[in-house]
Amino acid sequence: MVRIYSCGPTVYRYAHVGNLRTFMLPDLLCRSLEYLGYRTEQVMNITDVGHLTDDTFDRGEDKMLVSARLEKKSPQEIAAAYTEAFLEDIGKVNIRPAAQYPRATAYVPRMVELIARLIESGHAYQVDGTVYYDIASFLGYGRLSGNTTDKLMAGARGEPDPRKRHPGDFTLWKSAGEHRLQAWQSPWGDGFPGWHIECSAMSMSIFGDRFDIHTGGADNVFPHHEAEIAQSEAIAGHRVVSLWMHGGLLMLSGSRMAKSAGNFFRITELEEQGFDPLAFRYLALQAKYRAPLNFSPEGLAGADRVLRQLRERVADWSHGDVDPDEIDESWDARFRATIGDDLDLPAAMALVSELVKSSVRPRTKASQLRAWDRVLGLDVGRAVPESELPDGAADLLRTRQKARAAKDFARSDQLREQLASLGLTVIDTPEGQRIKR
Repeated sequence: MVRIYSCGPTVYRYAHVGNLRTFMLPDLLCRSLEYLGYRTEQVMNITDVGHLTDDTFDRGEDKMLVSARLEKKSPQEIAAAYTEAFLEDIGKVNIRPAAQYPRATAYVPRMVELIARLIESGHAYQVDGTVYYDIASFLGYGRLSGNTTDKLMAGARGEPDPRKRHPGDFTLWKSAGEHRLQAWQSPWGDGFPGWHIECSAMSMSIFGDRFDIHTGGADNVFPHHEAEIAQSEAIAGHRVVSLWMHGGLLMLSGSRMAKSAGNFFRITELEEQGFDPLAFRYLALQAKYRAPLNFSPEGLAGADRVLRQLRERVADWSHGDVDPDEIDESWDARFRATIGDDLDLPAAMALVSELVKSSVRPRTKASQLRAWDRVLGLDVGRAVPESELPDGAADLLRTRQKARAAKDFARSDQLREQLASLGLTVIDTPEGQRIKR
């Protein structure tokens, strides 16, 4: 059993495809581990409080409250609407649901308890109702990101908070002030939790003080995951997370795709433009999960085209249902080696292309590709539905297939011309007819 905690969405706006790439990492990780014989349990949190517009320096407004004000809704309504949209969007790109989606607001009492323990052990201090983590008290601070206290001093923008012992100290609990929509009682007065303590509270409440893998985006490394390590290990007294995995950012025209920058696409927008949502998944599989990935409409169009061709070939090779056990052990061993090598999905996709062009028996190809699709999640077994073909095309294709079987090539050529008039090109292969629009 491999237990995985994933940093999930802050549900104040719609998720964009850059977010979906990050959330695809634990999905591919779970699928790969299961293909290799493990069992998995994945938890992904929902952040519905405490994520500031500038978390690096504990400044700005709570993103949830910004959206609540702009949309004239309560924070609870904002969270509910965007959580539902998030779950719909991940379904479009075949990200399987996590075992649990804990909401931060449901764990505030646990956060208060952990903060009190950090104060008691000398790792945190309280000033005017706000509680800070004292990074000087934790010797391992900076080991994940490579940050040092000197670097943090050099990177501090503007006037540091005078209440902090060190500019790099981060907020565990923030005093609410007047008229705040989301506030809870605590020993330090009414307030709300910092973003970082939320994940320590949720992960350790669900998994205890040791679990296997923690995932997130590259932008979570600092300060979020660095702070999480400091909190969790100060409480547990030992290493809590065995392995950290971070997904690379999605780039658009050389800049990071981000809600704050406004340079993003929703998966629904790409769908409205005529792209299969899984074309984005296909595109994401072309890069190592840790590397940045450049997004462009042209790249997505190419992925969409190749994915449709792959499905058409699998349908041609299947000739009805294929035997799921009809796989080639040598090819499968190579696939297992690629996913076992730090999730080398680009190598796995290269293997898919190699298999497609190989002399392996067609039905075996189809079975093998469908088996690998348990990891890839591209729905390669999905044939072009007849509903997507022009009226009458499906009947013409079946008639032509019978004519070729009967070696009536004159009739076959006539039917090919009729199909061409409907906008379809028919290609005859040793495995049967293939259709191109």
